[in-house]
Amino acid sequence: MKNVINHRIIITLLRLGGSNTMADDDDSRTNLLEKNEACPGCIIDQTKQQQQGIPYLHLSFIWLVSLCTGSSFMIGRALTSIFWGKLADRYGRKPIILIGTFSVIIFNTLFGLSTSFWLAISFRFLLGCFNCLLGVIRAYASEVVSEEYNALSLSVVSTSRGIGLILGPAIGGYLAQPAEKYPNIFSQSSIFGRLPYFLPSLVISVYATGVFIACWWLPETLHTRCGIARGRLNDDESRGEGLDDQKIISKPSLLRNLPLMAIIIVYCVFSLQEIAYSEIFSLWAVSDRSYGGLSFSSQDVGQVLAISGLGLLLFQLLVYPPLKKAMGLLVLIRLSAVLLIPLLSCYPYIALLSGMTLHLVINCASILKNALSISLVTGLFIMLNKAVPQNQRGAANGISMTAMSVFKSFGPAGGGALFSWAQKRQDASFLPGDEMVFLVLNLVQLVGLILTFIPYISQIQ
Repeated sequence: MKNVINHRIIITLLRLGGSNTMADDDDSRTNLLEKNEACPGCIIDQTKQQQQGIPYLHLSFIWLVSLCTGSSFMIGRALTSIFWGKLADRYGRKPIILIGTFSVIIFNTLFGLSTSFWLAISFRFLLGCFNCLLGVIRAYASEVVSEEYNALSLSVVSTSRGIGLILGPAIGGYLAQPAEKYPNIFSQSSIFGRLPYFLPSLVISVYATGVFIACWWLPETLHTRCGIARGRLNDDESRGEGLDDQKIISKPSLLRNLPLMAIIIVYCVFSLQEIAYSEIFSLWAVSDRSYGGLSFSSQDVGQVLAISGLGLLLFQLLVYPPLKKAMGLLVLIRLSAVLLIPLLSCYPYIALLSGMTLHLVINCASILKNALSISLVTGLFIMLNKAVPQNQRGAANGISMTAMSVFKSFGPAGGGALFSWAQKRQDASFLPGDEMVFLVLNLVQLVGLILTFIPYISQIQ
């Protein structure tokens, strides 16, 4: 009874500004859901039916949780993503999100308190092992809002993740070694002087604590308490049975789901290119002009990342949803992949500029690059969740996170090695210096573009 009352309170809050009217053709489905008020998935479905206007509360939850998982140790996450995804499919999205958020508080704090390199690496690994948020929140984002706002919801995941990747290094850059940077505030004898990387970790852990508290009010989307509604609403699991004698068949193997596997392969290729670009961009921006770089300071790089993050947020919230509606997912994915190739080809020539012109052009290029990349990722997120029924979305996103983490674990090292090699061939007659770097990035991008024409992908629309 207590759970029912709590769910009714949540529904009341979510309906603010909404309408209580229902479509006539959904009367039978509504009656079914009203009989199963203890089932959180039924409650979410009923809320979506009555939803009018953008569901800001749901989107704010998705934003907070996604931003919380901005950084983690890729190997640990690769080892456990499928496990957490399956648990989310069995026990619900909310408990797994709470576990993941709590793990950020614990292991991120311990990381900041580390007194040796190997201890820090160990805590990063454990953080990755328990960092189950990104895959589960992607599944959650596709379920908590009506289909009309599905693109916006998954855009919030992509945007918050992208901004997290920007804010994370910025927080580290400004708050690491505070006793040296801000001696008037932090003394060398204080804990922040003895542990120079504890302050940025503490700030992130405090933020994660706020997210953890907020997530206690997170509504569940999985049909965990209602066998009838689960059979009725997850109709991908059953075929041709009456409501009274409906049977749930065994789950098909996700590895045999060819459209899903095709999407994951494409996603991994673009993820590899994205993480390699992130590594290369920072190195290229701070390198000396004699080596083809921009001679930027770390503050200049942080400013570019902050501006591009703001532009990314506005693009995802205001531009991407109507573009997706007008062009369709697959066309937008392919167009974004195509436009990224000439854009990256221009980067070596941006280094020839100087002064205000340089700052203006590099900021515009970064905004456009991030917008196109996020359009790719968001479109693939949507298609991935469409490729599987609800009761397999957690596991499907877990598989994609595992594969992506494996690919991304090679990205920073590969990008750094490529950049170092390019620095040694500044006087080469063919594609000297950074021209070779961005050519290789474009070749990876081209492979991803070609893979979007796999026939299985076009089956998901």
